[in-house]
Amino acid sequence: MTANSKLYERVVIKGTNQDQKIPGTRTYKGFSSVSAEANSFSLYDFALIKQDILNHFNIRQGEKLENPEFGTIIWDVLFEPLTDDLKNLIRRNVETIVNYDPRVTAESVIVTSYESGIQIECVLTYLPYNISEALQLRFDRENNLF
Repeated sequence: MTANSKLYERVVIKGTNQDQKIPGTRTYKGFSSVSAEANSFSLYDFALIKQDILNHFNIRQGEKLENPEFGTIIWDVLFEPLTDDLKNLIRRNVETIVNYDPRVTAESVIVTSYESGIQIECVLTYLPYNISEALQLRFDRENNLF
């Protein structure tokens, strides 16, 4: 054996533990053309999770091919009277949408009416980080925007 081959026998490389997360690293990475950041379409972590949830709310239930249960019912009930039964139906739909994403869970959901639409207030818990945040969505009868 040469001196170089003996050197390689003595070198020990310790592997990294994949379960450990280095503070400041980005866990989730994605792309959005509607990103609030003007200089980049890349989204990371919280911003990506929130955008994924908002995207889900922009799809009417039944619009997604091969998955008619995907999406929200809110767009179809905007002009209906907001009864307690309808509030409960919307609340369950919001919980289903939020809990569809395994990275987040809905802790509480409150459905109310406002001026010309429906307002959803929910507390989200980002499971990988154990951080909670309030999210407010407004579905408007006139503009169909939130």
